[in-house]
Amino acid sequence: MSRLLAACFVILAAASAFADDKPKPNTLTPKEVADGWILLFDGETTFGWKGDEPKKAELAVKDGVLVVTGAKGVARLTTRFHAFELTGEYRVRGPGGQFSLMTVEPAPGSAVVSFPSSLKPGDRDGWQKLGIRSSAKDFSLFAGDPGKPEISGPGLLGNGIAMVWFTVPDAADGRIELRNLKLRPLETRPLFNGKDLSGWKINAADPKRMMSKWEVTKDGELSLKNGPGDLVTEKEFDNFVLQLECKTNGKNLNSGVFFRCVPGQYQNGYEAQIHNGFKGDDRTKPVDFGTGAIYRRVPARKVVANDNEWFTMTVAADGKHFATWVNGYQTVDWTDDRKENENPRNGYRAAKGPISLQGHDPTTDLLFRNIRIAELGEKK
Repeated sequence: MSRLLAACFVILAAASAFADDKPKPNTLTPKEVADGWILLFDGETTFGWKGDEPKKAELAVKDGVLVVTGAKGVARLTTRFHAFELTGEYRVRGPGGQFSLMTVEPAPGSAVVSFPSSLKPGDRDGWQKLGIRSSAKDFSLFAGDPGKPEISGPGLLGNGIAMVWFTVPDAADGRIELRNLKLRPLETRPLFNGKDLSGWKINAADPKRMMSKWEVTKDGELSLKNGPGDLVTEKEFDNFVLQLECKTNGKNLNSGVFFRCVPGQYQNGYEAQIHNGFKGDDRTKPVDFGTGAIYRRVPARKVVANDNEWFTMTVAADGKHFATWVNGYQTVDWTDDRKENENPRNGYRAAKGPISLQGHDPTTDLLFRNIRIAELGEKK
């Protein structure tokens, strides 16, 4: 009997371990996070989505599922991307819905092209797969069988940007249900080569703020210690998707990634904040805006990262719209509706500028790696 019980315990333990390895719905595995995947739906809210013209759909969340209703209603992601992979699952109630990718070329007067895919109704519990791959080399779109894309061929996006949206079936009770939606940006290029500071320079605009020390470690990481100080890219950017990995070597350390900076000035730009502190045990109450915030503009809705651990950050800047993800979880979805101004402290700044890494103060001790960027076309 004792041997039988022991065997049962082993089987139960193995089953439990297997269950722990299986990812929960609407989450990313550690490998997916490291590979740059981000969640398009957090399983709890409609954050990052909107009803869109000509007829806005109604959005709700039920049992970890994003429910889109309203006959012929349209819902779309608020963030646009360049080249990417997108995967997810869907169910349709009603006669059938539509999943579309609209590509927008950056050149004035260029065509807007939509590639719709028919979302077919399934049985009540039958989830179907959905996916897109769009790059300069190839394009494919499927809704159902990944092995049988509805559209495939050479790259269609060019240098443009893309918008993803869903149209609800034309029926009073029609709806589309979505889950496990995730996206990985493609065609990013490195900003840091892991060997030296090629493509970067120390910001000397304020001689009193040049205390930081920058080194490349034997492991190919960019080490930032002490502060204040500022390391900026030699190239300037305006619209882009930026991804990087960061590790804070201490508790509640303060840093940030600045972008669209005013050239020749010290850290005068938008700032994607790095600060993993939060109040009490509540991660929805960040300290000093929180990692992933647009500092002094909008706080992170949740502190996802932990000090002394590597985390990923994704920053998307597209005209007036800004979005951030930390470890693949969306932390900011914000539109800068201020009047346009050359100085981003006083208004919306559209112009290109360097990207910079902030040395905040003498306690600063951070590591960066896998810094990469994909530029977007001009926002229409």
